[in-house]
Amino acid sequence: MSQITPQPGIMEIALYQSGAAHVDGATDVVKLSSNENPFGPSPKVADALRIAGVDLHRYPGTDHAGLRRAIADVHGLEAENIICGVGSDEVLQFIAQSFAGPGDEVIYTEHGFSMYPILAHAVGATPVKVEETDRTVDVDKILAACTDKTRIVFIANPANPTGTMLPMEDCKRLAEGLPDKALLVLDGAYAEFVDGYDGGAGMVESRDNVIMTRTFSKIYGLGGLRVGWGYAPKEIIDVLNRVRQPFNLNNLQLLAAEAALRDRAYLDKCRSENARLRSWLIEALAGHGVECDVSYTNFILARFNDTQEANAADAYLKSQGLIVRKVTGYGLPNALRITIGDEPSCRRVAHAIGQFKEGAV
Repeated sequence: MSQITPQPGIMEIALYQSGAAHVDGATDVVKLSSNENPFGPSPKVADALRIAGVDLHRYPGTDHAGLRRAIADVHGLEAENIICGVGSDEVLQFIAQSFAGPGDEVIYTEHGFSMYPILAHAVGATPVKVEETDRTVDVDKILAACTDKTRIVFIANPANPTGTMLPMEDCKRLAEGLPDKALLVLDGAYAEFVDGYDGGAGMVESRDNVIMTRTFSKIYGLGGLRVGWGYAPKEIIDVLNRVRQPFNLNNLQLLAAEAALRDRAYLDKCRSENARLRSWLIEALAGHGVECDVSYTNFILARFNDTQEANAADAYLKSQGLIVRKVTGYGLPNALRITIGDEPSCRRVAHAIGQFKEGAV
């Protein structure tokens, strides 16, 4: 038998399961399983891709200066405190790689994004799961779980897959209460769906133990290009850049992300439509006896009576060409996560769940 073995923790990682995209035998399929923007990216992205396409034989810049400057301009941030990655997932990976390892603990919450324990295992650290309260992050429970081994606390705010949100005052209380050697990571993949929310940028600028991450995969509609970024004190960014590959983003990614970022009118339109359709769908499902928490994202968490009913609802939706996401792996076996699609998609979902609840299946 071979003596070649992986590093400790690697084999503890369950392979990530992405949202389904196809249903055998079904036509006119609508994918509502990956929280994608149904309207796609800004039309200005296509122009940027055409420009980038004539220069593919050139290496991209290693410092992402143009995109970092655009992010800084739009959000009123310091460009030197920004790092870019292949989706925000890569930035989260940089953080785990740089600040946790064997003997350390990484805290995440009961229904938190599944990448957090994966990142901990990947660097040999111990993931520590903390209970939530009513599917919302509980600051007191996190602080009670901290030890002298705690190095990172991952919080998605707004959260995936629950859609709930921790108020900024609670985020500040959490940051203030962490052990001296621990970092708070505010994962803001869905931050742009919340009016007036800075994703934690203000906390980054007032503290030395907070990191904020963001992505272009959700409201900007660039999931297929994978671009994300992080904002942190300069000393932390300097550390993260030491583990970042110099050419981790290509010219297509950089120019497309900048074009999407600068089209604020399109972003506002996407946010407004998402909010309108989200409210409509939550109300429609409530009318069929399916409850949802208030969502601050581009998806809702529909809660059924039990696991059996949730599974049956998922099967019926698939039979109607509607793909949603089961979230049993997130500790929510009685729920389905449903992306907010365009209006026809939302109406199809509401109609299908109504038929299911009425027993017309």
